Amino acid sequence: MSQMMVQASSPSLQSLLDDTLAHVPALAHAVYNGLQDELKSRLEHHQLLAGWSKRRASFASDFEGSLNLLLKTARDGGDPLQRERPVSRGGELSFSLVDESQALKDVAIAHVITAIEDQSRAELHQLGNFFAALRGIARPLKNDNPLRAALFAQALARAIEGVDLDADGRYALMRMAAHPLATKLQPIYTLLCQGLRQAQLSGMLTSHGSALKESELRLRQFKTLTDTPTQNATLDQVAMKLDLMNTRAAELGSARAAVPGSPTPPAGALSAPPPKLGPGIGAPGTDLLSRLYDQILADDSLQPPLKVLMGRLQVAIVRLSKTDPSLLRRQDHPTWQLLNRLAAHGAGFQRSDDAELKAFLQFLERVIQPLLDSAHPSALQFQQALTEVDTHIRAQAEARGQRSAVALERLDREQRRQEWQRMLRDQLQHQLDDAQAGKLMRRFLLGPWVEVIAQAMVQHGRDASEPQTYIELVDALLHSVSPQPDEAARTRLRVQLPDLVRALDRGMDAIALPQMQRQTFLDELMRQHGRVLRGLPAVEEAAPAAPSPRRPAQTSEELLQQLLDERESQLPSRWAYERVDRGQLPTVPVALYSEEHSPHAHAALQDWIAGVHIGGWYHFFHQSEWITAQIAWISDSRQMFLFVGQASEERHSVTRGALEQLVANGLITQLEDEPLLQRAIGTLMLDLDRAPPNGNDH
Repeated sequence: MSQMMVQASSPSLQSLLDDTLAHVPALAHAVYNGLQDELKSRLEHHQLLAGWSKRRASFASDFEGSLNLLLKTARDGGDPLQRERPVSRGGELSFSLVDESQALKDVAIAHVITAIEDQSRAELHQLGNFFAALRGIARPLKNDNPLRAALFAQALARAIEGVDLDADGRYALMRMAAHPLATKLQPIYTLLCQGLRQAQLSGMLTSHGSALKESELRLRQFKTLTDTPTQNATLDQVAMKLDLMNTRAAELGSARAAVPGSPTPPAGALSAPPPKLGPGIGAPGTDLLSRLYDQILADDSLQPPLKVLMGRLQVAIVRLSKTDPSLLRRQDHPTWQLLNRLAAHGAGFQRSDDAELKAFLQFLERVIQPLLDSAHPSALQFQQALTEVDTHIRAQAEARGQRSAVALERLDREQRRQEWQRMLRDQLQHQLDDAQAGKLMRRFLLGPWVEVIAQAMVQHGRDASEPQTYIELVDALLHSVSPQPDEAARTRLRVQLPDLVRALDRGMDAIALPQMQRQTFLDELMRQHGRVLRGLPAVEEAAPAAPSPRRPAQTSEELLQQLLDERESQLPSRWAYERVDRGQLPTVPVALYSEEHSPHAHAALQDWIAGVHIGGWYHFFHQSEWITAQIAWISDSRQMFLFVGQASEERHSVTRGALEQLVANGLITQLEDEPLLQRAIGTLMLDLDRAPPNGNDH
């Protein structure tokens, strides 16, 4: 590889990106060669060769062009991975759809990012520090680095998007290309860092943003202790540890007093009692409640205005602790649930001056005032406050999603079209077993007319009057081609036929049934009606044939199980075992959900989905980036979920199937994966573990 022309005198964002652009052609051809070698070396990739061969001649140029475009955007000061904001139409906000195919693409991109970061972690860290220093940012973030791994992963995804393969095939190509891309990128990153060192900028590579607040350090250390009891410590455990520490401190003090030569207390002075454990006893910071609240107010993830409000609420909690001993025994006490909920909701706001956060705080002022005014607050009052907060959060979230609700409901029904068609076809099949309908009639009812009913369900809702009308029309149609008992019945039928045909026309218009197919059916229907009105069977009797065994009708339980089996069979098996390391982000216990064919994994996955609720904030991977969004709407079938970002126009509609894939791959988590109280207990346990043997940790 040729030496890069890094401008040692004054390296800048533009110069580093220009240096990287010079290596793009060689990088693109290296990835192409790596893909070619991998495809030829393994028989299991044989099915990909047909689609790849049609596009391989242009792959390198496609990848090069895509990467050049992104790098030049970054060089000109733009965000190369900025997502396009949806456009508002007709009063409704548009949204991106994350279905199983899109989720599979996101998993592939995440895999490529992980491969690059694993290969060049040190170089990316140094470059991130440099770019953050250039922009005057105190704490470097991944998105501040215009040469971050996500940019190259996105360029690769765009190049592979043109390959004539299905989503699974493109996913396989992305995984194969990850290794050669990561391997060839590492020397480029290394040369960039060497150029910066030659320009005597080593300090910017290593020191910028390295300082951490003590609270952040303790929280980070707590999160890394996954193999110790500290992570899931309970109130009882921390109380026992604190009690033991206080007891030892008291014993040590008594022993010192008994040592000859120790200062003798003045005559008449009372000996100091040993420190006691319990709420509201002793100086602040010595008892469990005070210590826990110290940890809560030191939590750096809390927005400052929320800390102020929780600080005011401490007075009411101390009063409650004097009459309610369960406060320091039950982690599900309404008081702790209230604090957890406030912290979890507040984490969804990036800025303390956010207008919606200010409105939320004003609401909280009204909610907590009765607690502050009460001389003896009760757990019931805290439960009532919690209920008010939950109701408010849900209402506000629903309001954020209201403008998309109509379109989302339609989209949710669209997702269920095939499911409804299968149900309708099965029901009509059993109904036709008892009817004297010809082959053309059967084909029409099981084909176009099923589409008519399903279309009405999608447009108006499954239980709306329109689909019910088309369902009832099946009975009328079958009755019209059945033998009539007498002339009076035939006369009534003759009067009903024009309305019947008009209703059929409306249904066929709804699905734009081709004219030839429509006319063929109507001609046959007219012929059958003519025979019935003359007292003849609608269909000429054919020679008797051996009766075919009639299929027994399915019970509702059997039909439901069939639909569930069909839905599960459509999910790609690869979802069950693919895993993505998310680095510094909160981790989802992937192994719990991803074991293929494991009933425990399936049950855990369904439990996680069942716990998704309106108003909850989540962090998930989408289009090369991690985004923070709130659940604002869930369809009645729980097959569609609307996530609204911190900017309300940023909306993502996620199908249940896609959500399952994101969970199984560790690409979605609650924004606060640990409740506020649990974090406070964990950091307090760390502090107690590190306390000096004499118990004096202050």
